[in-house]
Amino acid sequence: MSMKDFPTMLGHLRRRLFGASPMASEVNLRGKKIIVTGASPGSIGFETALTLANWGACVIITTRSNSNATADHLRRYLHQQGKSADIDAHSLDLAAADSVLQFVRWYQKKHGSQLDVLVNNAGIHLDLAGSWKQPQLTADGFEIHWRTNYLGTLHLTHLLLPLLKSTGTMTGDARIVNVASHLHTKGTNGGLFAPIQPFHSWTAYGQSKLGLVHAAFEIQRRFAECNLQGFALHPGSIHTNISDKGLATRPLLRMLRQWFSPLEALVLLTPEQGAQTQIHCATAPDLKGGIYYERCAPADCSEQLDDLAAARRLWQETETWVQSLHPEQGASARKEVTHV
Repeated sequence: MSMKDFPTMLGHLRRRLFGASPMASEVNLRGKKIIVTGASPGSIGFETALTLANWGACVIITTRSNSNATADHLRRYLHQQGKSADIDAHSLDLAAADSVLQFVRWYQKKHGSQLDVLVNNAGIHLDLAGSWKQPQLTADGFEIHWRTNYLGTLHLTHLLLPLLKSTGTMTGDARIVNVASHLHTKGTNGGLFAPIQPFHSWTAYGQSKLGLVHAAFEIQRRFAECNLQGFALHPGSIHTNISDKGLATRPLLRMLRQWFSPLEALVLLTPEQGAQTQIHCATAPDLKGGIYYERCAPADCSEQLDDLAAARRLWQETETWVQSLHPEQGASARKEVTHV
């Protein structure tokens, strides 16, 4: 974080201390099927799944591990409130192409062709101290934030597009909700297609979130006529365990952060509060897509998103990359995954 980030942080602090946190209005979701990625306990994904299930949806959650235990946790919580819950779960590692493929095949086999909403909540923000001098690469050679937050999310999204488009055509309302960040403003369109030097992990994170906002807007432009809309949002600055993970390489800072955690909790949003904007985007009737949301309302976003040529190029290059995956499966397997 740099000095120029402090005005933004002060704005969040003022809203947190002196402004009421907006809450999504309850909607009857019976008959809806909604995927929420990254729903581990204590996260905004968990709170999103909890609310959507409470409102009657069949909610399918993903975590990288212990997904069934997390689903049981959600069911027990709702049962204690006297509510029944239709919750299913499967593991998903967005940085592993085979994991994405296996999840989509499992979903189709278990849940068929209906998919009303995909909430792309899962993501990572590592090296919060900004100490990395070089990008950390995944096994397939991508910078880790880009591979997980953008490429993995778009891999999943592209494979599920036929289900979402079909459901939108039948019901009149299907949605893809990309959980981005105000840090997408750190990204540039040039950085979407070539590495930015010097490397900084916060900029890399911002690039991945800029890509997600571009993708949401491009989905709106391409598929609104199929009644499939794309949404992007900033959930707010939230008190979750993601900071501990982001400081994993700096034990002293991590310990200091844990000492000051009670103070941090006074300033930052709770996971329940942070989940409200994505719940709103996933459920609010007649909500317009192709817009960036914050605090359950339209918000300003980066001017980089005005470049439609960059958005088209990013979509096309991503689509080509997705089609190149799993070459040993051949075209027939790709057809199996992308057409029901």
